[in-house]
Amino acid sequence: MTVRVGLTGGIASGKSTVSAILAERGAVVIDADLLAREVVARGTPGLAAVVEEFGPEVLTSDGELDRAAVGALVFADPDARRRLEAIIHPLVHRRSAEQEAAAPEDAVVVHDIPLLAEVGRVGSFDAVVVVDAPAELQVQRMVEDRGWTREEAESRIAAQATREQRLAIATHVVDNTGSLDDLRRQVEAIYDELAGQA
Repeated sequence: MTVRVGLTGGIASGKSTVSAILAERGAVVIDADLLAREVVARGTPGLAAVVEEFGPEVLTSDGELDRAAVGALVFADPDARRRLEAIIHPLVHRRSAEQEAAAPEDAVVVHDIPLLAEVGRVGSFDAVVVVDAPAELQVQRMVEDRGWTREEAESRIAAQATREQRLAIATHVVDNTGSLDDLRRQVEAIYDELAGQA
């Protein structure tokens, strides 16, 4: 039996590292961010729909989606964000369903969904793993690792679900305030438990 797992965490919480550890252990990881890029790649119906909704100024000179321009547009305007999500989310959902259907029958299938707490799909998973880190640590990581300003980091955190909202949906919490070894131990224990249910 396939075990369906939702994986989420705030920006710079360490979710990508957790996702990589789960994949190393044998989980089939379906990355919603990666799919969100694929469904609006140049030449796709998804990109055409975004251009139709927001205009050609969301394209780069070579016809790709201008992520920075779109990001600036939707982070400042909740209505624009909803309109963008209405295009992208169904396309991502369809692709993730196709990938899950291709997984082995007894797999642990991990859906890596940054905005899981926001999109209301928690009930469709057997377990929800939340990677947790305090906001101050998230800000520090974005400033140090990504070169963002403190204001950019704080506004990105503010645009996501709160830490409390994410923790409220968790069946498993990964505390990412320690070392990589600490993180790996927690994730491997959770994987072993989930694999035992498959």
